[in-house]
Amino acid sequence: MVSISLCMIVRNEEKVLGRCLACVQGFADEIIIVDTGSTDRTKEIAFSFTDKVYDFKWKDDFAAARNFAFSRGTGDYLFWLDADDVVRQEERRKLMDLKRQLDDEWPDVVMMKYAVGYDGDGAPSFFFYRERLLRRCGKAVWKGRIHEAVEPFGKVVREDIMIEHRKVGTGDPDRNLRIFEQMLRENGKLSPRDQYYYGKELYYHRRYRDAASVFSEYLELPDGWREDRVDACRHGAYCMYRIGDRDRALKFLLSGLSEGIPKPELCCDLGWWFFSARRYRDAIFWYGQAVQTGRWTGEDGFVMPECRGYIPYLQMCVCYDRLGEWKTAERYNELAERCRPGTETCQLNRKYFEKRKERQIEWIQ
Repeated sequence: MVSISLCMIVRNEEKVLGRCLACVQGFADEIIIVDTGSTDRTKEIAFSFTDKVYDFKWKDDFAAARNFAFSRGTGDYLFWLDADDVVRQEERRKLMDLKRQLDDEWPDVVMMKYAVGYDGDGAPSFFFYRERLLRRCGKAVWKGRIHEAVEPFGKVVREDIMIEHRKVGTGDPDRNLRIFEQMLRENGKLSPRDQYYYGKELYYHRRYRDAASVFSEYLELPDGWREDRVDACRHGAYCMYRIGDRDRALKFLLSGLSEGIPKPELCCDLGWWFFSARRYRDAIFWYGQAVQTGRWTGEDGFVMPECRGYIPYLQMCVCYDRLGEWKTAERYNELAERCRPGTETCQLNRKYFEKRKERQIEWIQ
């Protein structure tokens, strides 16, 4: 089989590092740990898994740290994880199957799903594909001081393998914003990709007017990944909701339609705008579009699986209930329940419809 080097950058990760490294034992032939200034037991834990632990002076540049880690890898392929990532047992089996196939296929880049959001039951509810396994060569280079990435090259394949980002603690919530503002002071402007992520950081820090302004500027730029642009439209709308400007929220959402056929996530956002305006027929249209496009659109960009069935069905149930069309509402509740069997919401809706039927019978009698 091919050899694989796991290359990680860490800092003060004593709570999660052991959990992460235990997930990939048997898959990684070599473990490279680059510590950027830990003051806890992180390095001690790292040494219990590997003797290849290196120090790297942190300089607010994630790409520089990751490239240093990649430079120490000697395997045929380089694999990266964050310390708070988790690989479930079933996904580990998929990784081992992939490893056995690599020497026959020899892809340059293997994209895998990266889950970063979870529902109330802990199941992944938000994911996107990331370049996860890369052939060791001169093109496997990280770029970007923050939200760093490797531009895919050569033969790129996708694998249905899920890596879960399971963060413990808050870390430094201001770090990313601080780096972006430092970049602005140094250069006077940001690249389109950095502009998009700067807007996201402003949004997370509840600086909604500033975030909306940054998103608007970003959307005026000619460059930018389509999925980032759609997400900027959606987050621009969220900013407008926060400051009470529904009209501008709708303008942000509608601008997302110019990026191409809308995906379920944008359709659900448009459905919510009309639902919150009590325009239930219009809302039903957009929630229906979410279901339709969810049946044939791929998994490019940022994917929220529940927007492809459960959420739109549930919202259509509520819309039809508000319109007094209770049989139709009940039918959509059942469709939602099929998407997520046993949810408390669907069960409560069933009881609601049963009581309504009982009252109807009493009224007739």
